Amino acid sequence: MRFIESRLFAAISLLPVASQFFLGAPASAATHPKYGGTLRVEVHAASVSLDPREWRPGSLDSATNEKLAELLFERLVGLDNYGRFQPVLATEWSHDNANKRWRFVIRAGVKFSDGAALSAEDVVAALQPLLPATQQISASGNTIVILSSVPAPDLLEQLASGRYFVYRASAGGPLVGTGPFILGEATTASAPTVDKNSTPSRADASAAAASRFAGPHLFFRANEEAWSGRPFLDAIDVALAVPPLRAMFDLQLGKADLVELAPDLIPRARQAGLRLWTSDPTTLFALRFDDAQPAGADAHLREAFSLALDRGTMASVLLQRQAEPAAALLPQWLSGYAFLFTVDSNLERAKELRRALPANEAGGSEPLRLRVDLAGDLPKLLGERVAVNARQASILVQVVARPVPRAGATPPPALADPASGVHLFAWHYSSLSPRAELDSLFAAYNLTEPSEVNATATDHEQLYARERRVLEDRRVLPLIIQAESVGLATTVRDWMPARWGEWHLADVWLDTPESAATQPSNATTSALAPGAKP
Repeated sequence: MRFIESRLFAAISLLPVASQFFLGAPASAATHPKYGGTLRVEVHAASVSLDPREWRPGSLDSATNEKLAELLFERLVGLDNYGRFQPVLATEWSHDNANKRWRFVIRAGVKFSDGAALSAEDVVAALQPLLPATQQISASGNTIVILSSVPAPDLLEQLASGRYFVYRASAGGPLVGTGPFILGEATTASAPTVDKNSTPSRADASAAAASRFAGPHLFFRANEEAWSGRPFLDAIDVALAVPPLRAMFDLQLGKADLVELAPDLIPRARQAGLRLWTSDPTTLFALRFDDAQPAGADAHLREAFSLALDRGTMASVLLQRQAEPAAALLPQWLSGYAFLFTVDSNLERAKELRRALPANEAGGSEPLRLRVDLAGDLPKLLGERVAVNARQASILVQVVARPVPRAGATPPPALADPASGVHLFAWHYSSLSPRAELDSLFAAYNLTEPSEVNATATDHEQLYARERRVLEDRRVLPLIIQAESVGLATTVRDWMPARWGEWHLADVWLDTPESAATQPSNATTSALAPGAKP
């Protein structure tokens, strides 16, 4: 159970880490946490999926999905802000000398929110669809074993992040978890009905469909029977599809307690004295070339293109200094070696390389088409800035923004789209394993590597070598890496998120007069109960 003394100790111990992200502080401090209240959250996403099996690695949607799924589900292990692994649904773990056989002991006495007891078989059913093909999972008693065909020394990083939640599929309804909250009333698109005699596979598919929501609100209520203890909040009301400017106004007017902030609004929010938090960089924007147009296949043109890019202006002007110029695919906080990569911007050299190329290559007869498939104003502005930089080096670029269809709409036929030699894409970092993140990114964009490369290595020198080989070919040109920012009401207390973007809303409480003054009867002692989460 969640006891006040343990929470205060956690708040004090994490203060040096958490406080460095604050641009403002609460006006007053309460003497102790309070139970009760509803946290009002506003996000930009118009729809969410609470089924980890549906999440695409690297997608921008996965960022919101993961934050909200953390309310319902839990992982086997967690990672604190000091880089230490913590037991969650697994109480202990071990591995062989080769890091190919991992054994986890499942915590006893844990129940799903529907009352069913958590078993090792449930963990296997949840994780097997999520694990890579090189890993197989099995259950024996209250333990699970993950066998990997290749060494997996980073398995804990993998399981402590991303979509590796433990859940249980229930026919006809959304997935259920063991987390601190339960999905309550939601104003959503209607879920499909399920026949009671449906096969397990159909039931799973129906549960997945029932775990997709298209707003305007999702409502989460406290799980009174959570093994880790009742959260302080009574409920969390999440409003979807809130425009960035309106979200900031709602925070100022006291209509919201936690809102996502767009990069261009950070200066205004800071001037208004709002309380802000910013994560480490979590999203990469980059260009990817292919052979659909001859110009995109020319290595010399790609070099000239890269030298013409002004990444500093993109980060400082377009994103109001809420991003950094990117020279690597992985950020420094994740890889540890990103500082070894440098970004060269040399317009004169770019012009020189362009003059040595045929005049009709990326010229007036057929410009190099830059495809922007991402929704929102920022990707479009980035694409236009890239085109301006390229034209300064006499490389003619035409930005092609494909309209993003609304939910349920039929996308335009692919045959109607003109061939594009370069694409602007975004990649959201979700894994705490740099090897797993590189694997997912390379697979998503068909970035081939030499056969002699050891793609299973987790050594930083070998990971750096893998990334360097891909970047040297200039098939991918990193542009910027962007952080996430949120605005917080002064009543939000014990806000201790992970620096890589997880919100940890189960730790939050509201310092408001209407918060419940009484504590639950099971929270009157100062000692941790057996089996309670530290």
